[in-house]
Amino acid sequence: MNDKAKGAECVTPYGDARSKHEQVQEMFDSIAPAYDFMNRAMTMGIDKLWRRRAVNMVAASYPGSILDVATGTGDLAIQLARKVAGCRITGIDLSEGMLSVGRKKVSEIGLSERIGFMQADCLKLPFDDACFDAVTVAYGVRNFERLLEGYREMQRVLKPNGVLCVIELSTPRGWLTGPLYRFYTRFVIPFIGRMVSKDVRAYSYLPESIAAVAQGDDMLQLMRQAGFTDTCYLPLTFGACTIYSARKP
Repeated sequence: MNDKAKGAECVTPYGDARSKHEQVQEMFDSIAPAYDFMNRAMTMGIDKLWRRRAVNMVAASYPGSILDVATGTGDLAIQLARKVAGCRITGIDLSEGMLSVGRKKVSEIGLSERIGFMQADCLKLPFDDACFDAVTVAYGVRNFERLLEGYREMQRVLKPNGVLCVIELSTPRGWLTGPLYRFYTRFVIPFIGRMVSKDVRAYSYLPESIAAVAQGDDMLQLMRQAGFTDTCYLPLTFGACTIYSARKP
């Protein structure tokens, strides 16, 4: 397996003996009430633009059904529903706390008939083979307990020629942007997290997991190992975020 995948899998929110699955679930249940605010604060709202770019890429294939893995509070699912007319979106997540926030948001904007949420494990997707036109993941793959296995499951539920689109935070490499980014993620984000969230550890785990997860060609290699083709990636905002895309043959 790709060493970077194994590195990310070894980084856990609380560093105890429990599985990463259990720790990630607890962490997101804990931070769910503050999650949307923290996303806006940490990225200064740029995360919305990153999602919009990914949504446009997915919309170009005119999917009728979309699985949004690690859907969280449903931000990407909502943007997809607004962009892709008539599509049906299923969002899954480990955290019932996050899903509860998502259900409330979707109900308030009248999209409950097109967006459905369910608690599920990304490594054991409760769906038949080849039943979705597209699969999306926003800021979630670095939290997978076994990333390659997760990609294989996503490939399994995709229809032939179906689209995979992954948005993930990444590490800028520039001589100026790199050090600035490291300072911001290692010191500023954990400080804001401690001020806003009751979970002190959650926002220290964030930069650690970003640094450890596969990036660029390493991520594409994992996708190809899982059976995807036409793999490519698009760095955004000096490399602070990357969109990965692929197809099922």
